[in-house]
Amino acid sequence: MASMAFYEYVTQEQLAGFDRYKYSAVDSNPLSVYVMHPFWNSVVKILPRWLAPNLITFTGFMFLVFNFLFLAFYDFDFYASAPGHLHVPSWVWIVAGLFNFTAYTLDGVDGKQARRTNSSTPLGELFDHGLDSWACVFFVVTVYSIFGRGETGVEVTTLYYILWVVLLSFILSHWEKYNTGVLFLPWGYDISQVTISIVYIVTSVVGVEAWYTPVFWKFHYRDLFTVMILGCAFLVTLPMSLYNVLKGYRSGTLKHSSLYESFLPFLSPVLLFVLSTLWVCLSPSDIIQLQPRVFYFMVGTAFANITCKLIVCQMSNTRCQPLNWLLLPMALVVGLVSSGLVQNSEMLILYVWTTIVALAHVHYGVSVVHQLSDHFNIFAFSLKKPNSD
Repeated sequence: MASMAFYEYVTQEQLAGFDRYKYSAVDSNPLSVYVMHPFWNSVVKILPRWLAPNLITFTGFMFLVFNFLFLAFYDFDFYASAPGHLHVPSWVWIVAGLFNFTAYTLDGVDGKQARRTNSSTPLGELFDHGLDSWACVFFVVTVYSIFGRGETGVEVTTLYYILWVVLLSFILSHWEKYNTGVLFLPWGYDISQVTISIVYIVTSVVGVEAWYTPVFWKFHYRDLFTVMILGCAFLVTLPMSLYNVLKGYRSGTLKHSSLYESFLPFLSPVLLFVLSTLWVCLSPSDIIQLQPRVFYFMVGTAFANITCKLIVCQMSNTRCQPLNWLLLPMALVVGLVSSGLVQNSEMLILYVWTTIVALAHVHYGVSVVHQLSDHFNIFAFSLKKPNSD
């Protein structure tokens, strides 16, 4: 009866591709090579051998979700860090810092635990990277509470574009792998995780007021935060991605011959960006100002769904689906809202649409994990083997 609730999203061709899959990744970031990996190697030795790697992955992800919900409770609309508003209690920042670092650590040890217990499977990698794609929005939106909005903070619309820079940086490494067959782990990830964990702890000590003062002249910490994200994306992640794909092109090792096929994975993310930006710009009730947190969550979740489908294609070495089905109803929603006919119920429409996107994505994730667990004859969250009837 339970299987009635699942849908077989992964095709037979993709399942056959997963059977041939070999993990290939390059991590050249000095921070992770010389500092984090030795640390993770020590941590993994503490973990019991019966602990399933996917359980570690999921626990790490839940720490980020908890941070997001925790700060949503204390700072739902991002005004708490502004002058004259009730600030987030100091202890909350300590918890956020510890949880963020714990999530990052668990994300680093899950693969090591899989190798240690000899339980590495393509499902583990898909589960890890699939949750990472969703984690982007929780991570960025939680960090936003440090600066918040208002005169001393970052405008909600600016943060919307910053979120998109982070999302597109994430998909770049999977686009690279779709074309080259090798996952080049982005440098920005490790640096940002360690920095932000420290910034949370520092905030608990010095208070959010410390970030009001300019670093020098009229350049504020919030500007430094923006410049770091943009700099990382456009000066490090993007050039390295293009370089790696170009290198593959020159050596004739690319998986897709035509330019159209190579860039196909960008079609759905770009359309999502266009649709959500149209909603922001044409919204009669200025929805991004009214409900920034819900809007970010909706965009991040739709993005994660698109990315997960790309990761399935990239790992199974199958052609990427040009269009994600969620974009069609979303186009109708954006058309309806921008027509001005439903001005009074725009917030309700956002809530309903966000719920649909979240449920669709969770259903997709649970179904794929269920389907691949069956296919590989394993339990997703246990190292015990299912009884083979």
